[in-house]
Amino acid sequence: MGGGAWETGRSGRVVVVGSLNLDHTVMVERLPGRGETVSGSAYSTAAGGKGLNQAVAAARQGASVAMVGAVGDDPAGSLLAGVLADEAVDVRPLRRVAGPSGTAMVTVDRQGDNTIVVAAGANAALRVADLVPEVFAGAAVVVCQLEVPTDVVGAALEAARRVGALGILNPAPASSPLPVELLSLADLVVPNEGEAAALAPGSTGTGPLDRAGAAGRRLLEGGAGAVIVTLGSRGALIIGGDRVTPVAPFRVGALDPTAAGDAFVGTLAAALAAGEPMLAAARRAAAAGALATTRVGAVPSLPDRTAVDRLVADERAGAGPAERPTDGVEGPGAAGGRSRPAPAAAPSSGPRRRPPYSGPGSGRGRHGRPAGPRG
Repeated sequence: MGGGAWETGRSGRVVVVGSLNLDHTVMVERLPGRGETVSGSAYSTAAGGKGLNQAVAAARQGASVAMVGAVGDDPAGSLLAGVLADEAVDVRPLRRVAGPSGTAMVTVDRQGDNTIVVAAGANAALRVADLVPEVFAGAAVVVCQLEVPTDVVGAALEAARRVGALGILNPAPASSPLPVELLSLADLVVPNEGEAAALAPGSTGTGPLDRAGAAGRRLLEGGAGAVIVTLGSRGALIIGGDRVTPVAPFRVGALDPTAAGDAFVGTLAAALAAGEPMLAAARRAAAAGALATTRVGAVPSLPDRTAVDRLVADERAGAGPAERPTDGVEGPGAAGGRSRPAPAAAPSSGPRRRPPYSGPGSGRGRHGRPAGPRG
C-alpha cells in the first residue's frame, strides 16, 4: 500500500462469511464469579452472531452486502434471515439446515463489561460447498471470522484472492496458534487487544500500545498482509510494513460493548469497499465501534452512516482528542500491506426499515467515557 490508501477490489460489494446467532442478553449489577448466581435487571433477545452483525454494520454504512452462513429450521432461523433481509442484505447464499440456529448467552454489568457464551448450532454446519463462485463475483471485500469451521474460512479467503477482493479476517474467538494458512491468506487481520495477545503470546512492550504493536508485528511475520488491533477505550493501531499508526478513540456515553468490535469490522469493510484510504476507513470504524457501545444489544446498537458521519465530523471540529503518537508508536502514515485494484464507489443499498439512530451520549451510559470495540 502506498500513499496512505488501501486499494480494494473492483466494486463496492462486501461478502460476509460467518455466523448468525440469536442473542439472549441479561443486564446485571455485576458479572458473577465462578459458581455464583446473581440477579438480573432486564432480559432481551435480539439477532446477533459476528457474521450477521458485521453484515448489518456494513449495510448500514451504504455498502451492497451478501451474507454467507447457515441457520436452523427453527423460528430463530427465520428471524435471523428476516433481520438481514430488512437491512437489504442479500440472503440468497444463506443455507437452512435441520436443527437449532446458533445461540449466544450475553451478560452485561452496569460498567458495560460483558461475558458471552456461544453455542454454534447451525453455524457448525456451514460447508466449503456453500461458497458458490457466483457469490464472490465482483466482490471488493470478503470478511470472515472464526465462528464457523476454519476450512470454510480458508476457502472464503482463497475465493477473495481469486476474484481480486480484499480478504479481512476477524480472528474471533481467538485460538493459538492460528493456522498459518489463514494468516497467509488474509490481506488484513483485525483482532481486539485480547485476541492479539492470544494469537501472539509473549509479545512484550512498555505499555499496552507497545504490546499491541508487537503482537501485530508478529502476525505480520506469520503472513498477514496488515493488522489492525482494536483497543477499546484507547482506539486502535494499524500495523503494516514498518509503520504503526494510532487511531484515536471517540468519547461517548458507553453502556454496553456488545457488537462494538463487529461495528468496527463491518464499517471498516464498507469504507474500504468504497475506496476510502486505510486511516480514514479505520477512523470511521472507530466511530462506529464507539457508537455501538451507547446502546444495549448487538444489531440494535449498530449505527447508520449518518450517525458515523456526525461523530467523525464532530471530532474533526475539535470535539475530541486529536490523533497523536503515544507509547512509542509512530505517527499517522501509510500502513503496509497488499494492494488491490481500485474500486468504483460503493452503491447505496437504499433506505433501511429501522428506528432512527440516536447520537452519542444517549441512554444510560456514563457520558464522556472513551469507548470503542472490545470484541
